[in-house]
Amino acid sequence: MNALHTARSCVALAVLALVPLSASFAANLPLTSTAQIPFVNFGGIYNWKADREKGIWIEDAHHKWYYATLLGPCLGLDFATHIGFDTRPVDTFDRFSKIVVPGYGRCTVQNFTASDPPPAKQAATK
Repeated sequence: MNALHTARSCVALAVLALVPLSASFAANLPLTSTAQIPFVNFGGIYNWKADREKGIWIEDAHHKWYYATLLGPCLGLDFATHIGFDTRPVDTFDRFSKIVVPGYGRCTVQNFTASDPPPAKQAATK
């Protein structure tokens, strides 16, 4: 019984020794602000523009722009004419939501932040 008590004490001390290390590691991580677009009593999404297959700009009903970075390539997003926004389990689009591209599947949002509008399309030169 004494050996078991000693082993537990050693494990507890090792865990306590790592706590300051993990706290200092977490303090050095960049903080990103996350945004939300509520659908209930707000109006939801007004417009969107794909950033190829890596992300999407989203404009809410109040004409504020946001950018969603996607977890991986979102096949079909770049040329889709319509998409869906999966906001389950709550009616809010945020970093836990998904983009639904008909015929291709769901794309997971990795990060969702306030943004400037998407860049304007440049005129073709002759």
